[in-house]
Amino acid sequence: MALTGKFKCQATLTHTGASDLSTLTDVVDGTSLPSWTIASGTGANQADMIWHDQRTLAASTSEELDLAGSLTDTFGTTLTFARIKGLIVYAASDNGALIQVGGAAANGFVNWVASATDILQVRAGGTFSLMAPDATAYAVTAGTGDLLKINNTDGGAGATYDIYIIGASA
Repeated sequence: MALTGKFKCQATLTHTGASDLSTLTDVVDGTSLPSWTIASGTGANQADMIWHDQRTLAASTSEELDLAGSLTDTFGTTLTFARIKGLIVYAASDNGALIQVGGAAANGFVNWVASATDILQVRAGGTFSLMAPDATAYAVTAGTGDLLKINNTDGGAGATYDIYIIGASA
């Protein structure tokens, strides 16, 4: 199997306002933001594994995704990520639920944040994206640094989120 494609963040915005004698326009052309063209492999600018899913967490529940040996791809292959090169989390719920990413109590995948207790909050309708196309990326250590915690903070409703994990096997 081979993995190829492009990972890109883009923002194209127009900001307008009026002055005394004219209308001012500021155009932000975010098409020049960095993108990553992915070739199949495990080195720099390469990845060979992807896992993606839409998941729903019940009210006030969390889950820990084991990045080293429990996730299976679309073809039924068990994935053991050695490095995470890209991560996207979209809080799809429209009920206002806040999705938290990170903060596993033990064996947490934490080298993408400053400490094991760090948590990133993704508001309903919001997206978090992390890209590391270099050869090192974010190492996964099976058994001691491989759990990515996802938490639903809503005490009364379930929360749905979409997740994409792009990585390398070595």
